Amino acid sequence: MEFENVLIEKKGRIGRIVINRPTKLNALSVATVMELIEAFAIMKNDESVGVVVLTGAGEKSFAAGADIAELQKLDPLAGKEFAARGQGLTLLMENLGKPVIAAVNGFALGGGCELAMACTLRIAVDRARLGQPEINLGTIPGYGGTQRLARLVPRGVAMELVLTGRVLTAQEALSLGLVNKVVPSGELESAVEEMAAILLARPPFALRACMEAVLHGTEVSFEEGLRLEGTLFAMTCGTNDMKEGMTAFLEKRQAVFTGR
Repeated sequence: MEFENVLIEKKGRIGRIVINRPTKLNALSVATVMELIEAFAIMKNDESVGVVVLTGAGEKSFAAGADIAELQKLDPLAGKEFAARGQGLTLLMENLGKPVIAAVNGFALGGGCELAMACTLRIAVDRARLGQPEINLGTIPGYGGTQRLARLVPRGVAMELVLTGRVLTAQEALSLGLVNKVVPSGELESAVEEMAAILLARPPFALRACMEAVLHGTEVSFEEGLRLEGTLFAMTCGTNDMKEGMTAFLEKRQAVFTGR
């Protein structure tokens, strides 16, 4: 499928989605969001893809947020549709069934920060800036920012960030746990590929089970989370990959996982 605002690439088992509007700092127009939904659906259905990387074109911006020219035209009804569209995208990303790594190569503001938070892991360059500055435009995050931010950093910090619109440096984001790793600009691609290689070496079923346990187990009561974890653990006990992992450990060799 041909896209105007998004690029799709594959390198081995790594799928790569690039927001390709560098002259607009990769702002998330409605058309771009629709293309991202389609791109992630393609990655979800491609069994040869084990890990997905999301980044922005150019060296300045991952995604600078919504397209202000579109945003200022919204009335309440259109605003509800706008938010639902973006939330649909971030839910798709979060529940893709395979890890998604955000390669944060610059500004990740507003909707851009919300996309990064919907990824499984976030690796940022040292000059990256992350935040939810929507308050300065007279509105609030609409793609899940208030909810995911409060789950990734302490609630009091999340409240401060959305109330003030303060933008974080990469190091501040790292200290808060908003990103997993910060690297120099020239090392982002290699750091992302290194993390992708680690994830690709893990058993796919157990990988999905881990993500489901963390994502969904923390949204329910502690007891319900434990039950979900127990169910997922039991399911791994019926896989060939668990048998291979145990055997390889006892035989002091590298396990070879097949996804079965």
